[in-house]
Amino acid sequence: MHQGSCLCGAVRFEVSMPLPPPDACHCQECRKFSGHYFVSTDVFRSAVTVHGSENVTWYRTDKVRRGFCSTCGSSLFWDPPHDKDWTAIALGCFDPPTHTQISKHIFVANKGDYYEITDDIPQSPQFPKN
Repeated sequence: MHQGSCLCGAVRFEVSMPLPPPDACHCQECRKFSGHYFVSTDVFRSAVTVHGSENVTWYRTDKVRRGFCSTCGSSLFWDPPHDKDWTAIALGCFDPPTHTQISKHIFVANKGDYYEITDDIPQSPQFPKN
């Protein structure tokens, strides 16, 4: 069982499965949502329990919705269309230990100009087709 929360604790969550290796998304939307690139792990919706869901505000774009705490503003969730059986949770919101490591950088063609990616983790200019 993995647990986590927003900064103020108004939203808490539990994930009842091992956390898959996360990706680091460098697209402009994720950077604006989180303030930097967004690292998240994709978990089955059925494995997630959210406490304080009334404190989650959703911002919808054309294809996804992004959830944040309406009290403290913490970026929490990246939610694809509901025909998918998974959702993404911000790795920084989990209580340690997570027992996982970033597995790939995605949308690096859109990364901010103020930083370099200097690790040896695989990079994809857009989203990898695998």
